[in-house]
Amino acid sequence: MSKTIKDLTAGTAGGIAQVLVGQPFDIVKVRMQTAPKGTYNGMIHCAGGILKNEGPLAFYKGTLTPLLGIGVCVSIQFGAIEYMKRFYAEQNLLKGIGGAGGANLTGSQLVISGVIAGLANGVVSGPVEHIRIRLQTQPDKNKLYFGPWDAIKKIYSAHGIQGIYKGQAVTLLREATGYGMYFLAYEKLVQREIATKGIKRDQINPANAVLYGAAAGYALWAVIYPIDMIKSRMQTDGFSPATGQKYSSTLNCVRTIWRTEGIKAFSRGLGPTLIRSPFANGATFLGFEMANRLLNPS
Repeated sequence: MSKTIKDLTAGTAGGIAQVLVGQPFDIVKVRMQTAPKGTYNGMIHCAGGILKNEGPLAFYKGTLTPLLGIGVCVSIQFGAIEYMKRFYAEQNLLKGIGGAGGANLTGSQLVISGVIAGLANGVVSGPVEHIRIRLQTQPDKNKLYFGPWDAIKKIYSAHGIQGIYKGQAVTLLREATGYGMYFLAYEKLVQREIATKGIKRDQINPANAVLYGAAAGYALWAVIYPIDMIKSRMQTDGFSPATGQKYSSTLNCVRTIWRTEGIKAFSRGLGPTLIRSPFANGATFLGFEMANRLLNPS
């Protein structure tokens, strides 16, 4: 099995772990981001309403799409980041920098690698998250879509590929910005432990992989949360004025929300995100690192 295939496989394991752990928190976040102002007075109110009105399984509404799609997305993320790490390690080795094997990448090298990983991931994550959000926010009664494949078929037949990729520009901005910080934070923490303890990467305690993943998740969300909120609004907006379209563009969306709802709207739903983040991202990196060790035994 080639190194790239191993990276993609390990990334898929990380993505599945992320979805299973983080999905209940994510649906609360999306509902709070996209509901009209005043619908919920907080995270507990939102979660309680979902539980009361829709039942416990509602917290996994739309899970099939991310389980398949996010598995692919995280696979692409890790495939791209590991490829870029090897590329820069080779460059460092030629220059005689970066320690053993040139593996100690600089901050700028890690940010660029993360940006590339985010952009590669965004090609898939855009439509995956669009379909997931449509399913998460539709009412139980009078459903428009009966599952992810039905949603894809209906949106594509009515609006073409542009409809499937609705909100893609802001998605790419979110992915590039967020994953630059995400992998910078994680890899620098890993580098620090390797240097401090004089160990190899596969000797890092799994609990520390969880902690470093949690820290990386907070670094990501600290940078991208307002962008993510705009993405959610764009992806739940109507496709045309005839279907209830509120925003003519991403910039128009930002201006409209700022004018009508104020700056606080850009942080709506942050609570469940901050609670979800350490669990979901810790699980992601734990899944990746453990799968990587199984696929690459010493």
